Amino acid sequence: MLRRRVYGGDHDDPDPGPRPGHSYGELVGGPLDGLLLDVTGWSARQLAEEARLPTEIGRYGPGGRAHYRRRPGDGEHWDWSGDSR
Repeated sequence: MLRRRVYGGDHDDPDPGPRPGHSYGELVGGPLDGLLLDVTGWSARQLAEEARLPTEIGRYGPGGRAHYRRRPGDGEHWDWSGDSR
């Protein structure tokens, strides 16, 4: 079985997958497609807002951000809504 990788994890981490006791959402589409976003401890307000995640592999390269929003009625998936600087 393929072990999923968590967004923001160190590329050299021998175990970049999810940790027990944490809550995750799957990023869908865009440059971070398939990664897991650790939302452990996020408030209802934070979960309702758009996540603007720093990434070097988006449209704007280093310094850019990929935007993801939690899918309505589905707390397990976060859909890509675009990139920004």
